[in-house]
Amino acid sequence: MYTNILLTSDGSELSETAIRTGIAFAKSINAKVTGFYAEHKPSLLAYGAYAETGDVDTAPPSKDELEHGEENAAKQFLAVIEAAAKEAGVACECFHHLASHPYEAIIKAAEEKGCDLIVLVSHPLIVSETGKVLTHTKIPVLVYR
Repeated sequence: MYTNILLTSDGSELSETAIRTGIAFAKSINAKVTGFYAEHKPSLLAYGAYAETGDVDTAPPSKDELEHGEENAAKQFLAVIEAAAKEAGVACECFHHLASHPYEAIIKAAEEKGCDLIVLVSHPLIVSETGKVLTHTKIPVLVYR
């Protein structure tokens, strides 16, 4: 069966539910979990939103501020996975990488860590990376809705 399950997080309540479910499943089959977060690379496009506000007193964040924000998000999201795994007594390793295309980073992380199942969430009415992962990976994917 499965021995190493990749769990991702987007910080949503649904994601946290999927994480708890994935960890319970891992425990039931004596598998370990690998937590992963694909940090978004800062982009010049992020500055466009500030230009559109018309608020001349609002300066766009610097590249360092954007990177720091993503780093903090990664730590926060992965802490949820680590805490849930620890509470359940499931072996866990967590890491994150910068990514222009999160679906590619998710697939690469699963391949590099030898994961044999990827657990993702699918938000209704929101285009996500889930469909891209399903399309481009050969690793089984469990989609939590």
